[in-house]
Amino acid sequence: MDEVRAPHEWRPTIPKGASPLYLAIAEALASDIRAGVLVAGDRLPPQRSLAEVLEIDFTTVTRAYAEARRRGLVEGRVGQGTYVRAGRVSREAPRISSGLVDMAMNLPPKFDDASLSGRLWAGICELEMDGGMDLILRYQEAGGAASDRRAGAAWLADRLPDIQEERLLISPGAQGALLALITLLRKDGAPIAVEALTYPGFRSLAEHLAVPLAHVAIDAEGLDPEAFESVCRAQKPGLLYCTPTLHNPTTATMSLERREAVIAVARKYGVLIIEDDAYGKLSGSALPPLAALAPDIVYHVAGLSKCLSPALRVAYVAVPDSRAAARLAGAIRGTTSMASPLGAAIATSWISTGSAEEALAAIREESEARRKMAVELLAEHGLVTARNAFHAWLPLANGWTRGDFAARLRSAGVGVVPSDAFAPSQPLEAVRLGLGAAPDRDRLLGSLETIADLAGQSPAMSSMVV
Repeated sequence: MDEVRAPHEWRPTIPKGASPLYLAIAEALASDIRAGVLVAGDRLPPQRSLAEVLEIDFTTVTRAYAEARRRGLVEGRVGQGTYVRAGRVSREAPRISSGLVDMAMNLPPKFDDASLSGRLWAGICELEMDGGMDLILRYQEAGGAASDRRAGAAWLADRLPDIQEERLLISPGAQGALLALITLLRKDGAPIAVEALTYPGFRSLAEHLAVPLAHVAIDAEGLDPEAFESVCRAQKPGLLYCTPTLHNPTTATMSLERREAVIAVARKYGVLIIEDDAYGKLSGSALPPLAALAPDIVYHVAGLSKCLSPALRVAYVAVPDSRAAARLAGAIRGTTSMASPLGAAIATSWISTGSAEEALAAIREESEARRKMAVELLAEHGLVTARNAFHAWLPLANGWTRGDFAARLRSAGVGVVPSDAFAPSQPLEAVRLGLGAAPDRDRLLGSLETIADLAGQSPAMSSMVV
């Protein structure tokens, strides 16, 4: 048993005016470890005690200790406290001086709830007490264990109320699901119909597999059914891949009438549908997914990356029937073997305890707060966005090309995604903004202000070339 040591009388030196304070405390801890003030095995002061000494809020110290754990500086021991970890401490780039971030990444924002974060980590730790070694040292059947599929059905109950575990499989992330589905469902020589602006990950898969794509026009509601029918008549696709809810990158959501019209065209021409519902849980929309309207022809992919955690690499795939499930399980086995049993078990733990819904609510709340910031600064420049989305679409004006605009932002330390990534053949003069990448709202604000300043100028006015 580890020795329980008396707490070190450590008191961080915080630069005057440092903000956010929790990051300053974590940086002071890293500095004192490098300087030898603290050594491996030292027990840190209890969080409440340090908060009293520093005359700050208890939750600030909680966040500082959590940040220190994230950096690998300390470790928590149940019932004993927080200890300095052994090993070399890496020097991390300062995170509190610059207000700019890389907004090219489209990921959920970090929420500020230390208690919830603790419950999520506790759910992971408890797996060790529940057959944890089998998760590490055993393979699992392709498609996932029955208990994990049941948890997936529970997670999707508000989206697909009639789904049963026999029609639900688990894949290693949405990308793994899309790979398996393309290899299973594509027709030789036939293109796959996609929205004119298409998720880059799907485009990459199609290119890798040498599958042609047939681009269908979109409007403010997403995929245009009439344009889809024209593509079906002319190019005879065997599959349609689309994102009906919070489309990436435009955030468009199909109305119920639009969904029914798209399904009608697919039935008329014998086209199966791959529905990417990456943002469905996040949206809070009451609109039924395509899979709820036409379960016999729709393969529904619901990844956890956007609505819960990109690190889990878990996606739930709802299929039409048990025969389709068996075929897809074979495709998963042949392409990616299986989803990580550990990742699936973490997801099941979070879902069964209610932590997943709490985290979803926290992500949704933070996403909406950030979206409102973007609207306030960029609405006058034509920003396109939707409730609860953490990405936005910015059409460009004032003579800007997407390449020049992105390059000028990059020189200022802000990354955005030009439209080429979504429509390489006929790109628009527009960029996508990822609102979740910033570690906090202050850093996001700095980037949004930079974007707004640049969008309000012409390329010639903003040039620094002399």
